[in-house]
Amino acid sequence: MNKKTQFQLSFMMFLEFFIWGGWFVTLGSFLGNNLNATGAETAMAFSTQSWGAIIAPFIIGLIADRFFNAEKILGVLHLIGAYLMYQMSQSTEFALFYPYVLGYMIAYMPTLALVNSVSFNQMENPEKHFPVVRVFGTIGWILAGLIISLVFKWDSIANIQEGMLSNTFTMVAIASLILGLFSFTLPKTPPSVAKGEKVTLSDILGLDALKLLKDRNFLVFFLSSVLICIPLAFYYQNISPFLTEYKVENSTAWAALGQLSEVGFMLLLPFFFTKYGFKKTILFGMLAWGIRYALFAFGNAGDLFFMLALGIALHGICYDFFFVSGQIYTDSKAGEKVKSAAQGLITLATYGVGMLMGFWVSGQIVDKNILADGSHNWQDVWLFPAFFAIGVLILFAVFFKTEKVEYKA
Repeated sequence: MNKKTQFQLSFMMFLEFFIWGGWFVTLGSFLGNNLNATGAETAMAFSTQSWGAIIAPFIIGLIADRFFNAEKILGVLHLIGAYLMYQMSQSTEFALFYPYVLGYMIAYMPTLALVNSVSFNQMENPEKHFPVVRVFGTIGWILAGLIISLVFKWDSIANIQEGMLSNTFTMVAIASLILGLFSFTLPKTPPSVAKGEKVTLSDILGLDALKLLKDRNFLVFFLSSVLICIPLAFYYQNISPFLTEYKVENSTAWAALGQLSEVGFMLLLPFFFTKYGFKKTILFGMLAWGIRYALFAFGNAGDLFFMLALGIALHGICYDFFFVSGQIYTDSKAGEKVKSAAQGLITLATYGVGMLMGFWVSGQIVDKNILADGSHNWQDVWLFPAFFAIGVLILFAVFFKTEKVEYKA
């Protein structure tokens, strides 16, 4: 892969995740402060990610893989996204905002697979080259948070009350426009499926991998993956409103600490996985979920703020040790014939079904913990996912039998 191509792919990844991190982190605070959204309405808005994840395979399988180059589809979807994102910035009521965010996520979620397709198509050695390109996505997410907090200060307590978080959507609309136009200059990535070749519903949804569920260990892992997404949804949906309500300044920059830790713990994962094995790695990841929410429940913005910061920093363990390890496990169990189908099935089950349930549950719990002054009993909000995560840990520990899984980077 030449330097020009590497730059193009790295810039594409940077913008792809700058766009996501530039509005999704502060969405909860925006909805509560700008649109006076309830917990249930906030859950509806976050659930659009899950609907996008459910619909994405159809867009990729029925359109991108058969009729058009991936980079062209990527460009069109981001141009559509730029328009929808601008409309979101202008919305003053949840009823007007929701159709735009739903349309946006249906357009955006397929691009996550498209940027990977464009990247892999240019790489002779993906194992070596892809991490170097993909890390720019994490940098983009982190930089978006730092710009919001430290450059424009849109998430300061005073500016949130003035409604300044709407500017995050304008910033992302501009980034989407740039990536949409830039995508047409990317290396050509032709359709991977011949026009005359039939693509079935089973192919699109990865249903061929369902036979893996006959394996007891994989079934336990599959169910645990879906269930652990409920605590995960609590984090995505509530971290910004939680920090804002506690009057934590630069909250988006603090939230970016989670992505920084993700990079660090990704480097530790091979050592931990090789030394302790798959089951203990997964259990350690789930234990981290319980610990982080307990830290959120009992920390505060004063002398115990270090507990909140530590809870955010645990995101790397929570995500990498469970989800990345899970991808490696799925890869090892599936074999060559259904490898792609198995990864697609896990993605659909977690980011689709699991997160959809998680956002709904989170919305219900938040609404049940509203106090008389309009604030929330955050201790009870966070204790729910803490106990839930420990419950999933016990389920996995009891029913998953230890087996040897080789680490593949």
